[in-house]
Amino acid sequence: GYAMERLRCDTCGEVFTAPVPAEAGQEKYAPSVGVTIAIFRYGTGLPHYRLERHQQSMGVPMPASTQWEIMALHAAQAQPIFSELVAQVANSPLLHHDDTTMRILDLRRPGSPSAALIDRQRKGTFTTNILAEVAQHPVALYFTGWQHAGENLAAVLRQRATDLAPPIQMCDALSRNMHPEAHTILAHCLAHGRREFVSVAPSFPDECRHVLDSLGEVYRFDAEARELGLKPEPRLVHHQTHSQPVLARLKAWMQEKIDGKHVEPNSGLGQAIGYMLKHWVPLTLFLRQAGAPLDNNACERALKMAILHRKNSLSYKTLNGARVGDLFMSLINTCRLNQINPFAYLLAIATHPEEVKACPSAWLPWNYPQPEIPVEFLHDPPGYP
Repeated sequence: GYAMERLRCDTCGEVFTAPVPAEAGQEKYAPSVGVTIAIFRYGTGLPHYRLERHQQSMGVPMPASTQWEIMALHAAQAQPIFSELVAQVANSPLLHHDDTTMRILDLRRPGSPSAALIDRQRKGTFTTNILAEVAQHPVALYFTGWQHAGENLAAVLRQRATDLAPPIQMCDALSRNMHPEAHTILAHCLAHGRREFVSVAPSFPDECRHVLDSLGEVYRFDAEARELGLKPEPRLVHHQTHSQPVLARLKAWMQEKIDGKHVEPNSGLGQAIGYMLKHWVPLTLFLRQAGAPLDNNACERALKMAILHRKNSLSYKTLNGARVGDLFMSLINTCRLNQINPFAYLLAIATHPEEVKACPSAWLPWNYPQPEIPVEFLHDPPGYP
């Protein structure tokens, strides 16, 4: 910041204030201020009140309300890009999705306008992550509200081009991940099935070891496909050649355990086997559909960003605040997934709002024009404590 000296004339009493340096600009806050706040808030999970304390300690106080006003302006400037990402993700051939619980305080207050919009049967609010690829670039989108993951996916797919084939939908087997309007090819997470056996392994070590070793072979074959750089079709042949016999033997072994009454169906092992057999077709889609993944681990990693926010901030205050958080988390994590500097990207958006509004597709993280960052944004200004 700048401290402007003021002098009073002893003769006439007029007060003279030192002129503002040219490098200070005319705006009270540089565009980099809002960008920095957004990255602290949603990129690292630092709540506004903690950032307020930090600013106070640095000698540059900035109340939480001021932080929000500055950041909300940048969110409005970036909204066209978020909408463009949603539209392009809708046409992706593969969509991972999952959700986690999230609190929005305004929705819990009786009589609030937002709470009146919720169906009385709704018992919670969630943050959904939808992970997809656009032109071979990963995109992570976040949606917070009372809708489940399946409903959010269906809302995105309403923008899908009608002439495209149904996409692959990768998720776990929870009912809230499904929606009748989402016309997809369903794939379930094999890692979820594996975890069922990991959790009961202390009680059934021999049986669980057999299952885990078999699934380990499948994952080894998938790793081989990645190391060989196989495209979807050759990867499918690779799994059909190597993984399919392993899984066929595993399914027969599990079925014999149940049919031969060697395992109590209500035991931990019986329930783990029952989960695998019940969802066998979507769990093994990668044996029949080119491009189908084995698991949903990438989406679960992306959800950690929302979980970090929940652990540090506990909740959103309003539904509008949640939507701003979704926007910045989507842009920041998409930048990270593409090895792009999120600060430089958000700063470019903040300094070119009219260009972004006119053509948001030209300002996606992997193809935006990368102007040089002004030197005053990279170094502390004179007099900064």
